[in-house]
Amino acid sequence: MSEFLVEVDADGDAGRLRWGEQEVDLATLSRAVSLASDDALVGRGLRRLQVELPAWDAPARTALHRAGFRLEGRLRSVIERPEGVYHDLLVYARLAVDPVYGPHGHSGVLDSILPTKRVIAHALFRDAGGRVLLLETTYKDDWELPGGVAEVGESPRLAAEREIREEIGLEVTLGAPLLADWMPPYLSWSDAVEFIFDGGVLDAATAARVVPSDREIRAVHWVEPTAVGDHVTALSQRRLALLLGGFTGYTEAGHLVGDEGA
Repeated sequence: MSEFLVEVDADGDAGRLRWGEQEVDLATLSRAVSLASDDALVGRGLRRLQVELPAWDAPARTALHRAGFRLEGRLRSVIERPEGVYHDLLVYARLAVDPVYGPHGHSGVLDSILPTKRVIAHALFRDAGGRVLLLETTYKDDWELPGGVAEVGESPRLAAEREIREEIGLEVTLGAPLLADWMPPYLSWSDAVEFIFDGGVLDAATAARVVPSDREIRAVHWVEPTAVGDHVTALSQRRLALLLGGFTGYTEAGHLVGDEGA
């Protein structure tokens, strides 16, 4: 077999990694990519190394993952194959400061290539009369429970506590969630996992102090359970009906797992 070469084209302190279309086994490709990358970023002092490759090239993707490259983007439908079908081009890069070996390097790669799913955390608050606290926002028509999207590295419970503090100025300490629900895509959002925690029953004085403290919240409403469905999405209505009926556990799109229509 002829020699397999991986080359680096440098422009200042940045470079591009490339190799030919020669058939080579994965072990050889991985070793060549890793050695060339280490030489460019460590030996030659480059700051950044970039690779562009067709999305269908699975061995090349694996070699780049093993060498610590992170997926930075996807250029959609830019490569035409002989059959006349267009395919995506993937953009990978590795920085000199990126951890490559050990758990931190592996995590960095996985974070860039694995699917991303939003985590949402809300809390169910009731007053002494059994009414449910719903927030009317400025950016959509349906109302919702207090809470919001979890930040990177933030637990759902802490996310709910933070969002509640930001939205209505209420300091709470939450426990385990009452409900975990998978939410299918809705409007401009992709699918997500939502946790609903028990905010408990607020006494009259506390309930009266609950007012908007965030510009995205137009108003707060205490709603009778029988009227909740008039203000929330069908999905939220299903989940709240379950919770108000005493159910705790896991659902999908507000349906009990195994139910017809779930």
